[in-house]
Amino acid sequence: MQDKTRQILLVEDDSNFGSVLRDYLQLHDYEVILAKDGVEGLRAFKSFEPDICILDVMMPNKDGFTLATEIRELDLEVPLIFLTARSMKDDVLKGYQLGADDYLTKPFDSEVLLYKIKAILSRKEQDEEEEKKVFQIGKYTYDAEIRRLNFMGKEIKLSPKEGALLKLMVQNKNKLISRSEALKRIWKDDNYFTGRSMDVYIAKLRKHLSSDENVAIINVHSEGFRLVDGIN
Repeated sequence: MQDKTRQILLVEDDSNFGSVLRDYLQLHDYEVILAKDGVEGLRAFKSFEPDICILDVMMPNKDGFTLATEIRELDLEVPLIFLTARSMKDDVLKGYQLGADDYLTKPFDSEVLLYKIKAILSRKEQDEEEEKKVFQIGKYTYDAEIRRLNFMGKEIKLSPKEGALLKLMVQNKNKLISRSEALKRIWKDDNYFTGRSMDVYIAKLRKHLSSDENVAIINVHSEGFRLVDGIN
């Protein structure tokens, strides 16, 4: 997970509603830039590279759909949420055709929007982590694509199960991973025998990672385990 404050571009022509929504999102630790129309919104998008865009559809000067098209020409990945006072099927379909991640019809519950934002950003972050191939674990470097763990020039080739298990750990570094989740994702089964097999691989990974005293795989009784980077 990233620690930086997430940035939101909010483009809304209703100044009162926009200000209230901006303040609400800022109370939940987001940095929000509020633009009053599509022209100002595009200018803002170019200037600060938001993590997510919330676009009103019906706006003067440049509507939300036009703005979304121009944003997509600059960035194919940034998440988009449309806000609209209309719930017409054609509008909803057009929004999704333009690459919308979600669509909310006014009036809506601000808390619902907040949870949608969190879910979209979490999914995006997870996708980015899945694409990542090389990870840093203390003084180790792990190349997940070729399953090679490197420590100060010394290289260890991991088995497929070791590699998959270590990748799952580094993707969730310092977080609890339940035994059941690990078994189902890697062994595709959660039973006594696969559990014993996983314990063997965890022991092997502990040995591989033993050269850095700040790195450890910690068992959490009856729950699972976590890869800790920086235990001192």
